Amino acid sequence: MKSNFEYLMKLHPCFAAGAKNYKGRVHLPVSPGCNIFCKFCKRSFNDTVNRPGVARGIISPSEAVETVRKAVALCPDITVAGVAGPGEPLATPYALETFRLIKKEFPDIIKCMSTNGLLLPDYAEDIIEAGIDSLTVTVNAINPDIQARICEGIVYGGKFVAGREAAEILIANQLSGIKKISGAGITVKVNTVLIPEINAGHVTDVAKTVAEHGASIFNIIPLIPQHGLSWCSAPDCGLISKARTEAEKYIKVFRHCQRCRADAAGIPGSRDISRMIYITPVIPENTFSHG
Repeated sequence: MKSNFEYLMKLHPCFAAGAKNYKGRVHLPVSPGCNIFCKFCKRSFNDTVNRPGVARGIISPSEAVETVRKAVALCPDITVAGVAGPGEPLATPYALETFRLIKKEFPDIIKCMSTNGLLLPDYAEDIIEAGIDSLTVTVNAINPDIQARICEGIVYGGKFVAGREAAEILIANQLSGIKKISGAGITVKVNTVLIPEINAGHVTDVAKTVAEHGASIFNIIPLIPQHGLSWCSAPDCGLISKARTEAEKYIKVFRHCQRCRADAAGIPGSRDISRMIYITPVIPENTFSHG
């Protein structure tokens, strides 16, 4: 397995500051649905907004493989094929199916997936079998009371669960899943959205805890005030720097996140080829679903 941390530090643009200047990635928007209700999340279909949760449309696993073919032909420096939404990759079967197909045709490309972690314990073996090399888990709190302020609820076991109970389930599954995945040799990166009014004083606890459960790298993402957290402020540079410095006492901190779209392609901050490989028409907003 190529998924050791040293290997990723050389070839994955989201792990090494140097690699981001000459290595590329292609994000495959195969995941339409979600199973948690984060207050800051506003998923949408368009071709202009640059942030997570946004794509031009949804493609099928077979279309995703064709997209990788096009991307590698246009940009041979692409080393990573990833699924980062626009919904939750484990809420529907399409992400894992995509990775199984990519594994057959592109055995040397790094396979990277992002998840909210709710279903990690259920799908850990499938993630390992699909050959995923790097897994990113978004963990915004390890205190249920704080998490309940960030996420309204979850869809779990076929029912909607809200409040503190939902937070307890989500956190427990995230941590146990991280431990299981990292124990299998897969590199785990944790994303934490920094929300000044809610979890600014808690980020260090998150970093320490996920490191104890096997995460290798930590990424602090500044909140984009929108949707249910439009009343919050975006963290300033001083707060972001302080949070990163404190977190770095426990885990390596990733400092050059581009907050990429779910259909980003090319070399981050340098060469964008997404418009050349994605011609899927924009899909109406009501296509999105939970559960």
